[in-house]
Amino acid sequence: MERPNYTQDYDKVLRSLYRAIIFLSSFAVVLALGLIYYGLMGNPFAPKQSPPVVDTQQKQPVSRSAAAADERIEDGIHLATGLRVADGFEVVRANCTGCHSGKLIAQNRATRDGWQEMIRWMQRTQGLWELGGNEDTILNYLAANYAPQEIGRRASLDVEAIEWYILEE
Repeated sequence: MERPNYTQDYDKVLRSLYRAIIFLSSFAVVLALGLIYYGLMGNPFAPKQSPPVVDTQQKQPVSRSAAAADERIEDGIHLATGLRVADGFEVVRANCTGCHSGKLIAQNRATRDGWQEMIRWMQRTQGLWELGGNEDTILNYLAANYAPQEIGRRASLDVEAIEWYILEE
């Protein structure tokens, strides 16, 4: 009588177990990424909301969360948003910070045409609503306060004024 080969059966069980572990771990990774995505991006199936309407004459807060935020202004910067306070600030705050941080605006630089192209991109791909008469106010504000800056070269070194020394080994 022939003895059964238990090592082959054991190998089959191990391969099946390995496949199950790979499948479950892949599923867990996909599930975790989905939860992270929906947590960061929100529900993509939810209807788009229009921005809050702001009466720029009364300078009322944009929302409850903005009212609860730090409304102080230091060195011309609104602390809650990180934006410069200038003509058009309230309109930019009402239309832009409902979707993203004002600090995202402040870290970018562009010409008026560049800002307009960014707005068009947001309208094409991100669901930004038509800005109507506010668009000129927004573009004027962005072009005046967040235009490209000329960054020149550093000053030349004054070789005569440098104290030179020899490194010893």
